[in-house]
Amino acid sequence: MLIAIVLFSSCCKNTKENNTVVQELNTKTQKNTSVKRVLFVLTSHEDLGDTGHKTGFWIEEFATPYYILKDQGIEITLASPKGGQPPIDPKSKEASFQTPATKRFNNDKETQEILANTIRLETVNHQDYDAVFYPGGHGPLWDLAEDKNSIALIEDFYNNNKPVAAVCHAPGIFKHTKNTDGTPLVKGKKVTGFTNGEEQAIQLTEIVPFLVEDMLKSNGGIYSKKADWNPYAVQDGLLITGQNPSSSELVATLLLKTLK
Repeated sequence: MLIAIVLFSSCCKNTKENNTVVQELNTKTQKNTSVKRVLFVLTSHEDLGDTGHKTGFWIEEFATPYYILKDQGIEITLASPKGGQPPIDPKSKEASFQTPATKRFNNDKETQEILANTIRLETVNHQDYDAVFYPGGHGPLWDLAEDKNSIALIEDFYNNNKPVAAVCHAPGIFKHTKNTDGTPLVKGKKVTGFTNGEEQAIQLTEIVPFLVEDMLKSNGGIYSKKADWNPYAVQDGLLITGQNPSSSELVATLLLKTLK
């Protein structure tokens, strides 16, 4: 009888311990599933047309949204068409273009290492993320605007009720994206992006493969802008776009609010 009581007591103790462990695991799982995950897609293109100069992504347009989201507990994954280190536009490293976010990045060895090891875009599945963000720079006009994986990914995010954000030249990614009915994704939607005037000011109108402002308009987007170089961002449902590098904070803030 004594043995039976001891065994019963031990069994109850183990059951309680097991239940406690299960509850802890469930709590951890709930916490993990509540964490929002955002995919950053960066260009792999580095040649500025036939000029002999280099381009890539604009570091401010990556760094500011990256830290705004990261500091709020958002998990970020970086991807690019070729994987590995995406090219940084050399001009964006110049002293006149430095901001608190770029200075933080310059001293952030951990993030630099993450950036140097972006995953290949073709391996990405929208189901693993809650939103996607595209930093600008001229690079995306050559590769991401035409990349079949990027086009399909944007459409997957949008069609599954997930935000798609892009800043400066990155709205060029909407050149070939479609709605389920085959119409341009931006048709009838409020959008912005790098202006014709801003492109002319940096004397690249004849170098870039297309002008972002003209493309968005020709695709039926309801394009708006502020004076050149002024911060400006618009949101139309799941689409969030910014006009220029100084608009990256606005875009990131809108994206963050949409995720919450």
